[in-house]
Amino acid sequence: MLTDPELRSKVDTIWDRLWSSGLSNPMDSIEQFSYLLFLKRLDDAENQREKQAKRRNKPFEPQIDPELRWSYCINFKADQILQHFRDRVFTWLRTAGTEGSSFERYMQNAEFKISKPATLIEVCNLIDEMKISEQNQDVQGDLYEYLLSKLNSAGRNGQFRTPRHIIRMMVQMVDPKPKERIGDLAAGTCGFLVNAYEYILEQHSEPDEKGKPQLIGDLLSDEEREFLQTEAITAYDNDSGMTMLRIGSMNLMLHGIKHPRFFYMDTLSKSFEDQKSLDVVLMNPPFKGKMDESDINPTLPTKCKKTELLFLHLILRVLDMGGRCAVIVPDGVLFGSSNQHQEIRKKLIESNRLDGVVSMPSGVFKPYAGVSTAVLLFTRGGTTDKIWFYDMDHDGFSLDDKRQPVAENDIPDILTCWNNRFDADFTMQKAERLSVLKLQIAPLKAERLIMHKEINRLTFENAVAPADDELTRLALETDKQRLAQLHEQMAPLQAEINQLNRQFWVTKAQVKANKYDLSASRYRQIEQDEPFYESPQVTMERLLKLEHMMGIEVQELMQALHSD
Repeated sequence: MLTDPELRSKVDTIWDRLWSSGLSNPMDSIEQFSYLLFLKRLDDAENQREKQAKRRNKPFEPQIDPELRWSYCINFKADQILQHFRDRVFTWLRTAGTEGSSFERYMQNAEFKISKPATLIEVCNLIDEMKISEQNQDVQGDLYEYLLSKLNSAGRNGQFRTPRHIIRMMVQMVDPKPKERIGDLAAGTCGFLVNAYEYILEQHSEPDEKGKPQLIGDLLSDEEREFLQTEAITAYDNDSGMTMLRIGSMNLMLHGIKHPRFFYMDTLSKSFEDQKSLDVVLMNPPFKGKMDESDINPTLPTKCKKTELLFLHLILRVLDMGGRCAVIVPDGVLFGSSNQHQEIRKKLIESNRLDGVVSMPSGVFKPYAGVSTAVLLFTRGGTTDKIWFYDMDHDGFSLDDKRQPVAENDIPDILTCWNNRFDADFTMQKAERLSVLKLQIAPLKAERLIMHKEINRLTFENAVAPADDELTRLALETDKQRLAQLHEQMAPLQAEINQLNRQFWVTKAQVKANKYDLSASRYRQIEQDEPFYESPQVTMERLLKLEHMMGIEVQELMQALHSD
């Protein structure tokens, strides 16, 4: 999401300027902003290629006419800039895609609607100030997500964008390969597919001289590189206004996919008939949608209207045998008690291999939605014997509406545990470490119980002590400070214990016995700390003492009344 306040402020200003210049339809503002952003990022990419050529002492071969580049166009004066953008730059932009690509198809009817030179100059200057090439994020998608939030439609339509770090985690867990067919059946801005493409490049590139990963794919064969460019990536979306399709196509092109395959299609409808056409599916389908029963593809459960369930059936249909999927679902899919909910969970487990469930905290999609979600990882076909679970508590960002970076982050541990889940030595090391930690924390927990008992006693003694009894009060304060120090000593040990307990396995028999419930909370073993309870005898003695003191005070009060 767009977390930088300065960047958000500039986006707000651009939005206001476009609106005040006559673009009263919010979707028009989003489109025009996206076109200008695309041109800016094309220019940044051209600059990057030029720098790489110089570093390698190779001649630079420009891919864009210098007079069409952003850095050239924004220097025009007010009386020329609008005409140049409209007549030259935008005319070229409509045909910039390769023949037959989705970019070429969806840009044919695109219009440049900014009509005031002053507005164009101001917006271009603001985009320049945003320094988009320096941002460590998928800015194109982030900006679209933020603009959708201004339309107040993201949560209502289920179109909120998946945070990039969650996408990256899912891609790494599925581990797509160079010659696999990778798809997203409700692609939006194509964030999953961009990340899958970059992941493959990174895995097949020699690191640079500093040992850092690169995205050049120099270890790919010519055949693999050709397949990756022309056949590997497939996306679908049913945005009738074409805005999403244009932005997604631009996003794919900007990340190096010269022939985007992004199709206008409602993949749940009768029109979409693909079967066994993909090897990998990565997606976050819309949660809140409901399908018209008459338009649901007959290969799907036609009595089911919930899109999150229909998409799971669809994924199993389009995956080839052995194909893999990572998909985000709302928590209701995991434990819903309806026949439709139980049916899809049973199908994933009994007829396929459910590999893993990552339960995510409810704040992951804030501020656009507070729904609790999980990632399901499964393989088409095969059999399920046991299921790997991870109960995520932190994703590296605060779980409130601000979503600021924080130190707590379970994602690195998730990836480590996932990659080593079948490694017996890794499992043994974690078990041994857990045993050591429990031995270390046990005496501290015992000491805590003793201190609770003493603090409880001193609290009572302080309550009944004379007002000038400072010794009891000071003793109580001292013990409370010691207890706080003890908690600080225990905290890192307990945090590591909690981390080690986040990963666990559940057998198929256990899940089946619970109506195929996949809630992590149902199966995770959490050791409850022994609470402190005062003995009944001590409690009774204190009650008697209080009663005695109250009797004395009542007598003193009565004597005072009689003396009056």
